[in-house]
This record gives sequence, C-alpha cells and structure tokens, in this order.
Amino acid sequence: MKKKKVVVLTGAGISAESGIKTFRDADGLWEGHDVMEIASPIGWEKDQNRVLEFYNQRRRQLLTVAPNAAHFALVKLAEKFDVEIITQNIDDLHERAGSDKVTHLHGELLKARSTFNENLVMDWKQDINLGDFCEFNHQLRPHVVWFGEAVPMFEKAMEIVAEAEILIIIGTSMQVYPAAGLLDFSPRGIPIYFIDPKPNILEKGNLSIITKTASKGVPKLVDELINSA
Repeated sequence: MKKKKVVVLTGAGISAESGIKTFRDADGLWEGHDVMEIASPIGWEKDQNRVLEFYNQRRRQLLTVAPNAAHFALVKLAEKFDVEIITQNIDDLHERAGSDKVTHLHGELLKARSTFNENLVMDWKQDINLGDFCEFNHQLRPHVVWFGEAVPMFEKAMEIVAEAEILIIIGTSMQVYPAAGLLDFSPRGIPIYFIDPKPNILEKGNLSIITKTASKGVPKLVDELINSA
C-alpha cells in the first residue's frame, strides 16, 4: 500500500532546543555581527578570514549538540508515511536523528566547496582555513547560501511541496523568501500544520496551528497522524 506523502518544512526553531542559536533571537547567532560582513559574497571578498572563523565557530558548536525529540519524531513519522524534509537549517541534526530524505535549501555546514567550481563539494568537519584549497588550487569556502546568492535547491523543493498530501511547518516564520514562497506550490486544500510557540499567523480552513515548541508539538502531531493513518 502506498504511503501518504508528508512534506515537512523546518527552520531554526527545530534546532534551537538542541542548543543551536537562532539569528532572530535577542541573543541570536548574528548578534554583534553585520550580516552582510559574514554571510554575503561582499563580506567574503572583504575579509575571508573573518567569514571562515565565524563559520568555524558554528561548525565546532554543531559537533557538540544532538538531535532533539522533534527530529526523532519525524523519523518515527516516516515509518507510516512517505516523509520528505525541506530545511532552511545548515545543520545535520535531521540526518543524525535518522531521516534520509532531507533537502537543504541553504546549504550544509559540515561541507566545504571550491570557490572555483560550486559543484565541487566535499564533506568537511574541521575548520576551513585560508590556504585550504580544492584539487584545482582554489580556496575552499563554507557550503552555504549567502545573502544575495541563488538558492540552487529551490526548484527541487518546489517539486517536493507540489506532491504533498500533508504539509507540516516547524520552527520557521515562513516570511523569508524564497523559502516562504514554497507554500504557493502546495496542492490546494491539503492539511497544513504550523508548529511554533509564537505563531505569526492565524488558524483558518485547512491550516491548524500547534502553539508549542518543536520538541513538544512535533511528537504530539506525529502521534495523532499515526493513530489516524
């Protein structure tokens, strides 16, 4: 019997409870930093060392945290449904929890890529330093999408959302484009669940809001969906 397709859109809120700061919070990731200086092509050209160190610190921190109940609940959901995750996060917590169908819209922190060829990407868990070159002797950079850059995985994400029979949104305001535009590609009338402790939208029609943190709201919804399957 074919499993029903569930598409999950996740943002910083799902990883916050694992200890990864969200840049929108008062004590957030970008605090004290001009975003354009550490997350843009202009900032990279201006001071590569500063950009590398910023992401090196994030990478080191990522290696010290673990998936939380929300990540594991989505793995449980995949036992009964065909679950595909589209994440705006650059961490690997979904994969570490056991999810195997994950599309990273904004890149992956534990990968590096060549400044010579953007398709030359490699696994990279240590610091990236000036002088770390690809096989063509060009500097490596974080494999992340910076402000002002194209989002190469958006088209794939768009196609995934278009196949959804249930849509779950976790820990993201869905106000930052192009990610926010993905909702426009979901089939009309399908059940949509929005999990956030401080939702910025109102419940209506096919949209249900679960006003809980990810680690509380996702397991609750997953149990309900499995019981109703």
